[in-house]
Amino acid sequence: MALKKGDIIDEHKRYPDSCGLVVKVMNGGEGFEKIVCCGHELTEDDVVPSLNQGRGRKKGPLVMGMPIDEKRVSNDSCGLRLMIMGGGEGFEKVMCCGNTIGASAMQDLKFGQMRSEDKVSEPAPNTPHQGTA
Repeated sequence: MALKKGDIIDEHKRYPDSCGLVVKVMNGGEGFEKIVCCGHELTEDDVVPSLNQGRGRKKGPLVMGMPIDEKRVSNDSCGLRLMIMGGGEGFEKVMCCGNTIGASAMQDLKFGQMRSEDKVSEPAPNTPHQGTA
């Protein structure tokens, strides 16, 4: 089974009572096998022509816009990259090219959270500049 850039997989297509995970293919996909969410196996049979933002999508640890990147698990892969478009409360894993991609493959971005004080660099001391004016 192969996916292509722009494909949208919607869990509600075959499982309307699920959390409603929706992902969009951003890159790769030649080795795609399945996504496991809420105990359901989502395959290319769950590709829909367009995104339906309907009700009933249950958010979980996956934040909208968050990428799932196969390259973080294996450099020797088709490079599947998915973006979370909605739902995700029951997300378990993505299987592609024999790799299992779980929460560890999420990029280390904390969407919607402020930077902590300890990550902000100290400002340069206020010293006079030397040189000719």
